Amino acid sequence: MTAIDAPELRRRTRELLAAHPPATTGRTDFLRARFDAGLAWVHYPAGLGGLDAPRSLQPVVDAELAAAGAPDNDPRRIGIGLGMAAPTILGFGTDEQKRRFLRPLWVGEEVWCQLFSEPGAGSDLAALGTRAVREEADGDWIVDGQKVWTSSAHVARWAILIARTDPDLPKHRGISYFICDMTDPGVEVRPLRQITGEAEFNEVFLTGVRIPDSRRLGPVGAGWKVAQTTLMNERVSIGGSRIPREGGMIGPVSRTWRERPELRTHDLHQRLLTLWVEAEVARLAGERLRQQLVAGQPGPEGSGMKLAFARLNQEISGLEVELLGEEGLLYSDWTMRRPDLVDFTGRDAGYRYLRSKGNSIEGGTSEVLLNIVAERVLGLPAEPRNDKDVAWKDLSR
Repeated sequence: MTAIDAPELRRRTRELLAAHPPATTGRTDFLRARFDAGLAWVHYPAGLGGLDAPRSLQPVVDAELAAAGAPDNDPRRIGIGLGMAAPTILGFGTDEQKRRFLRPLWVGEEVWCQLFSEPGAGSDLAALGTRAVREEADGDWIVDGQKVWTSSAHVARWAILIARTDPDLPKHRGISYFICDMTDPGVEVRPLRQITGEAEFNEVFLTGVRIPDSRRLGPVGAGWKVAQTTLMNERVSIGGSRIPREGGMIGPVSRTWRERPELRTHDLHQRLLTLWVEAEVARLAGERLRQQLVAGQPGPEGSGMKLAFARLNQEISGLEVELLGEEGLLYSDWTMRRPDLVDFTGRDAGYRYLRSKGNSIEGGTSEVLLNIVAERVLGLPAEPRNDKDVAWKDLSR
């Protein structure tokens, strides 16, 4: 078998481009062909969009395709599928589940959402109360409960879902993990309007939703272990995404500084320089984190990256509003709409300032992530717990 190195990947990418010229091939057809050629995510197994190649070689493929003007799969729109559902399915799914879900997920034909948080179980996710009861007749699961802060639920076909399957066990041990069809009867999605005026989040009500046991990921009762894979990948995808220098939130404020010299003051200059350096440090730390991923699964370091992401976004957006003065108080559009994705850099400063307030909540609150860093990275003693061996049904709520 030919070794999968950079020259081999270039050869295969050029073969793909020759067989499916981007200028004359439909976007979906091209993406399907790319997946089938193993050039979607090269570190995935052969037959599942990859070639069992090192993760570090993916940029070789991406550069060749970008130079040829090939379409991408719009990763911002399908980020939950790519960053959370896919690695979980790869790690815990059956062969049939991998074949069924990974291709349309990567191509973007099916959008995914995440049914984890609940009104009474956000930071303490393991305290969730959504129930899944197994029917004796056919083995299907009947799910009832409520989820909240669900991005993309209004456009999603599938959801990754955790539910309580045994209330007699302690809260971390009585949970199972499922794939939920968002078009099934009993699934109701309602918008949650945010401070930005939009409703990119939703609350989801599950009433008698039937999920076949064939859409369970991992063993019954092992849902918390499966969910940890999802959560670690989520924090890496939020805080450690690849961006160029002056990418992300530091970009717009840096451009404003260069183009509007009349707005400058000495104090703002010092603050901008400090945040620019911190943003660059975070970007390089993200590169290092991605290099570590080549050797294995994401660890708790992703929580530190997500912490930095939230703090920097909030401080940078605050500086931008202050730099703009009266202009920073303006807000372009408060129309209630339900967007397909979050666009930080394509909107105005007011939007960035308001939307960044959610960065320290979504994807794990900063308080929870500080605990993870303290205990799992720094090795500090764990916080005392009085619910470790108590059945979930006996916990006070």
